[in-house]
Amino acid sequence: PSPICSTSVTSAKIQVNGVHLHYQQTGEGSHAVLLLPGMLGSGQTDFGPQLKSMNKQLFTIVAWDPRGYGQSIPPSRDFPPDFFERDAKDAVDLMQALKFKKFSLLGWSDGGITALIAAAKYPTLIHKLVVWGANASVTQEDVRIYNGIRDVSKWSEKVKKPLEEMYGSDYFAKTCEAWVDGICHFAEKSDGNICQQLLPDIKCPTFIIHGEKDPLVPQAHAEYIHKHIKGSR
Repeated sequence: PSPICSTSVTSAKIQVNGVHLHYQQTGEGSHAVLLLPGMLGSGQTDFGPQLKSMNKQLFTIVAWDPRGYGQSIPPSRDFPPDFFERDAKDAVDLMQALKFKKFSLLGWSDGGITALIAAAKYPTLIHKLVVWGANASVTQEDVRIYNGIRDVSKWSEKVKKPLEEMYGSDYFAKTCEAWVDGICHFAEKSDGNICQQLLPDIKCPTFIIHGEKDPLVPQAHAEYIHKHIKGSR
């Protein structure tokens, strides 16, 4: 194929589990990779550099917008108790609908949690796993941190602007508040568990990355995940 073909990014929607999920796809490599964005994120806002620069001869890269995020609206985003499991099923079913038999997951933040659950629940489909800024439980300290970002008017312009442009200020503000409520529900359980019990079920090669200055996710979360996924790095 001409170089033009190999670098272009396809943007499309496909019906999965009763919703129309938006995704972007690029590259023609034999190793398929799904990029999973974080809270309120989309393929475009969270993975612009990866869609542009990942090796397109080695990889076929798909970045998705989870339901209610990015261009996967409608439906509006909501946060039932099983929203991470729902996203994990949507993500895996999306890749199967796109005819990928086996694929790797690169997830950050909420997308990292979604990727952990998907790798545990669908082990035959997941090739490799990379997560960063992920957590398998919610502590009281986390609840304090999350409540600190509840009001989007206090966010820095740099972080706020692309999301306001994508969602409009009303949907953005409401969805952020709903996310804080949804994630804090996990802390009401005695152990604050999101997916701790699933980590030992992850059998694929796993790489955990953590930013030392991550303002939202204390480093103990990354260490916990590393300790409980056998052979992870």
